[in-house]
Amino acid sequence: MEINHIYPQIFLQAVDQKTLGNSVIIDVREPHEWEYYHMEEAKLIPMGQIPLRMGELPEDEDIYIVCAHGMRSMRVAEYLKENGFERVINVDGGMAAIGMFRGFQYD
Repeated sequence: MEINHIYPQIFLQAVDQKTLGNSVIIDVREPHEWEYYHMEEAKLIPMGQIPLRMGELPEDEDIYIVCAHGMRSMRVAEYLKENGFERVINVDGGMAAIGMFRGFQYD
C-alpha cells in the first residue's frame, strides 16, 4: 500500500503560506509530547485513540499526520488507508524535523 508523504520543509512552507486549504493536521503523539511542543494548526488525537475517533476525520479533505519522528504517523496513515481514507499524507521526520526548521531543539 502506497502512503503519500511530504517533506517537512515543504509542509511548513504550505502551512505558513496557508496553501493547505481545508485539510487537517492530526498530531498522533501523546498529550505530554503535545504539551512540550506542538503546531497551533494541528489537532491532537493520540495514536491509540484513532480507531475510536475516526468519525472526527474528513473523508473528502487531505489529512496530514504528524508524530515525533514520523514512525507512529506512518502506522496511523497505513491504518487510515486500510479503513477507507484515501487522502492521507505522512509528514516525514515529524515534529523533530518541524522543530529543526522552526529553530526549536526537539530532542
